[in-house]
Amino acid sequence: MKILLIYPEIPITFWSFKYALSFIGKKASDPPLGLLTVASLLPSLWEKKLVDLNTRRLSLRDILWADFVFISGMDIQKKSFTEVVKRCKEVGAKIVAGGPMVTQHPGSFPDVDCFMLNEAEITMKPFVRDLESGHLKRVYETGDFADLSQTPIPDWSLLHLNDYASMDLQYSRGCPFNCEFCSITALFGHKSRVKKTDQFLDEMTSLYDAKWRGSVFIVDDNFIGNKNRLKSEMLPALISWQEDHHYPFNFTTEASINMSDDEELMDMMRQAGFSTCFIGIESSEEASLNECHKIQNQGRDLIQSVKIMQRKGFNVSGGFIIGFDNDPVDIFDRQARFIQNSGIVTAMVGLLNAPLGTRLYKRLKKENRIIADMTGNNTDGILNFIPQIHPDVLINGYRSLMKKIYSPRLFFERIRVFLEEYRDPFENLNASPFSSLRSFFLVLLKLGVLKKNGKFYFWKLIWYTLFNCPDKLRMVLTFAVYGYHFQRVAESI
Repeated sequence: MKILLIYPEIPITFWSFKYALSFIGKKASDPPLGLLTVASLLPSLWEKKLVDLNTRRLSLRDILWADFVFISGMDIQKKSFTEVVKRCKEVGAKIVAGGPMVTQHPGSFPDVDCFMLNEAEITMKPFVRDLESGHLKRVYETGDFADLSQTPIPDWSLLHLNDYASMDLQYSRGCPFNCEFCSITALFGHKSRVKKTDQFLDEMTSLYDAKWRGSVFIVDDNFIGNKNRLKSEMLPALISWQEDHHYPFNFTTEASINMSDDEELMDMMRQAGFSTCFIGIESSEEASLNECHKIQNQGRDLIQSVKIMQRKGFNVSGGFIIGFDNDPVDIFDRQARFIQNSGIVTAMVGLLNAPLGTRLYKRLKKENRIIADMTGNNTDGILNFIPQIHPDVLINGYRSLMKKIYSPRLFFERIRVFLEEYRDPFENLNASPFSSLRSFFLVLLKLGVLKKNGKFYFWKLIWYTLFNCPDKLRMVLTFAVYGYHFQRVAESI
């Protein structure tokens, strides 16, 4: 059996880093971890090929080679996903679709021949059995959650590793919290299911043996969802593995704000090689946090929590949301002040949207406020519900906010706020993708010479860094390139 796995194109968005990738000669930020794992769930004797449309084109020869085409994706990839399905149907290819988008919207894709919904660790086995017996059903689904000890090592052999800025691994699924707008718990539940420690280390070793070195994104939606297991088993083993292998990997992950309450946890994570953490902050307004049931963020000084993590050696990326019913009319200025004062360099501000399957969607549907499906891109300035603030005021205010916080002056000033707070107890673990001489001079040329605006603020920060913290120059140049990407995204909203 010949299986072609296709990952649809991700448009230029906040997290695509498309405008930044050219500085380091990469084609995509991250690989399609889901499809690589699905490939390993397939029988070992089956032939497999992967086409990631973010790194290469899909040819007719690719499609005609396959007995079945497997395709996955998220809402933001819907346009490309639909185009791929159309191309495959035109030549009679059989299409199997899975992943978060089709799991939530299977009725939106009538041309798909077979749906593998929910988690493939469960639905793959009956699919393979029925396919081999010649009695394939149209839908394979389950109401159960997978035992992650059954998750295989991703098939790295399908990738051209040099095409990517980072590799991805997963340790857990699920989140113990219940934020109203979040679809993660609808897909993966409230219990944080984790892999066995030896199992995860085997994945690390497989990636090491594949010759990868550098950035690794642990894609868990809340890495600290099971803190007891993390601190007692996982992190001590991960620290030992990194030491034994001379720290080949530098980790990024996502976690909840209560990470800042546990000094031991932060120290262990930093010693294991974690340097960047995305935190869902959402709002500086207590009433809005209460509205969306973001209980872990309530009743605390959020800026102080961020600064605690920065002083522990973490670059904190932050997620923010505009458009809650309880947002005041000056929410745009309030969010901008919060972001500047926090020193959060990478601040992803999005308009509130209601994903299908969430408690927010159900509530707004009951209130007759849902007007469309969400696009999956929460930085495109599009709403899928009727907000309390007039839509024109909300969208225009959001656009102004994004342009403001990613203006050269405020962005470079925010980096300096971060540098003044940041302390790194494990300097040797700090890594940056912008480390080659070519990348170094390209950044200086494009941002310090050729760029039409912001050069003064760029060089002002460079001189500050050289005189006050020269060891942070690579980090600053990395931030500057991120800012270049974010500014172009903000200008397009």
